[in-house]
Formats: sequence, structure tokens, C-alpha cells
Amino acid sequence: MHESQCVELDLHRLELRYAAARLIEPRAVERLARSIEKSGQLMPCIGVADGERVVLIDGYRRIAALKRLARDTALVERWACTLAEGLISVLCRTQARALAAIEEALILRELIDGLGVTQNELAQRCGRDVSWVCRRLQLLSGLPENVLAAVREGTLSTWAATRVMAPLARANAEHAERLLHSARAEALSTRELNCCFEHYQRAGHLARERLIAHPRLFLQALSASGEARAAERLRGGLEGECAADVRSIEVLIVRLRKRLARLSGDIPPALVNALAHLRTTLEAFLPELEGNCEHDPRRDRDGGARAEGPRPLAARDQPDAQALA
Repeated sequence: MHESQCVELDLHRLELRYAAARLIEPRAVERLARSIEKSGQLMPCIGVADGERVVLIDGYRRIAALKRLARDTALVERWACTLAEGLISVLCRTQARALAAIEEALILRELIDGLGVTQNELAQRCGRDVSWVCRRLQLLSGLPENVLAAVREGTLSTWAATRVMAPLARANAEHAERLLHSARAEALSTRELNCCFEHYQRAGHLARERLIAHPRLFLQALSASGEARAAERLRGGLEGECAADVRSIEVLIVRLRKRLARLSGDIPPALVNALAHLRTTLEAFLPELEGNCEHDPRRDRDGGARAEGPRPLAARDQPDAQALA
């Protein structure tokens, strides 16, 4: 434990040197401001003396809340230690607010780049292994500074930053910049950003350009299309849903036949088992299918199927009987 002293400090004496390593999260700041206004500052901030000033190492949200309330002072627990020791202690603390993974990564980067602490030393002093330090630092790889700024501001989640913006920035930096601008201006949620990115990966160049130019319009069109499909299913009733299922099965069978035809050599045992299970399911379903097709107008008067009906599966597309057995 560090020697500490709780003091009331003027806000202008606090140096917010590590503000870029902490997430702001406006809603959390607003909740803190309401709590401080009602009950006062219950938990002190933490600072380390550096000359005449005190460097804030924990409590950035409390400071933001105090500024929102136009307060001039803050209760600060001043630690008697070095900046590196203080930051490492913040990483190891468990009784305070849990740090987000990206906050841990930003603090680790400050310790390594700014204070010269090695990764091995950090792992040892934090009670972690070196792989934990590496994994945290990897969160920052490929993240542009504007994306990190958006995460700090609370306009972009860590998940969206690492799973959407980072891969998009590596593929097309301009599109990532424009999508980030739209996310800020139009308050796109993490779910909406992920939806845009999933469609972006499957789209052609022209469709991608339109999506990036107007993501909100794209999401509205996608929602309208989904509502139209839902209305169509509602109009079709149960019969319509069954017909749609039949069409889906037909598409899957066509695709399966093509893929089986491209297999060379022996069929893997897992696939043999899957095909055998499929055949068992189809054989159990065939009597019901025959019963439902008794009034099929496409059948001829002798009860046989018309010549233009679906052809049976080609023998070459099916595993031999011995393999299935």
C-alpha cells in the first residue's frame, strides 16, 4: 500500500495527463453528477504529486462530474509514489470501478511508451502473464486515433471499434472515416454498425458506396424490406410459410448436389454420418409427403408424376449404400 493523504485540491492544480487513457461515458458522468449534487463526493480521486502539480491517475469521471456542477475543488487521495507505481496500482485495484479492456490497454501503452516500463515487468507487477499484456495492447493495433477518441467520448463502443471500425479501416480507411462520422452524427448503435458492416462485406463496390454515403437510409430500407417480408408471410398464412420452406429446401438440395459432385476421393466420416441421418429423416418424411401430394393436379390420371417433374438425385451425387450403412 502507498502512503496517502486525503486533501481538498483546487481543480486547476490537477493535471489530467492520462485523460486520453480513460473512457468518458457521458451517461455515467451524468449519474455521478446527480449523486455528488445530492450526497457530495463520497469517493476521493487519486493523484500522484509531480512537482507543484498533482497528476490525476484515477477519478476522471468524478472530475468531469464536478466540472459539470461548476465546482472548484475535488477531494483527492494523494499517493506518495512514482507515476508508474500509481498507474500499476490502478490496474491492480479491484475495489474500484472495473476498467474497460481498452482502458487497460491505454494505461499499459502509457506505461510502456511514456514511462519506459517493459511488458515483462508490467505482467509481473500486475500479477498477470505477458500474454495478457500483449492481448490488451493488440486491442489498440489498427485503431486510428479518431476511433479511439470516439470510444473515449462514448459515441462508439469498444466492440464496434475493434470488430467493425478496425477491420474496415484496414480495408478502406476512407470508408471507415465516413462511417465513423455518420455514427457520431446520426447516433448509430453498435447493432446498427454491425448490421452495416455485415452487408458491406457482401456488397459490390456501388452498393458499398451507397451504404457508406447514407447508412441510416440503408438501415431504414432494410427495415422496410424486412417488414414487407413479414407482411407477405402474414398474408400467406401457414400455407405460405410451408411453401417458402419447400423453396428453401429445394435451393439447399441443389447446392448440396453441386458440392457433393465436387468432392474428390473418400467422403469424410462426419459427412457420411450427416448424409445417413439426412436419408433417415427423408425416409421418415416420405409417407407424409406422399399423403399430402395425393391431390397434386400435376399428377396424370394414372397417379404418376408428370414428366417435367423434379428428377431424382443423380447417383453420382450420393454416397454409396455401403458407406452410408
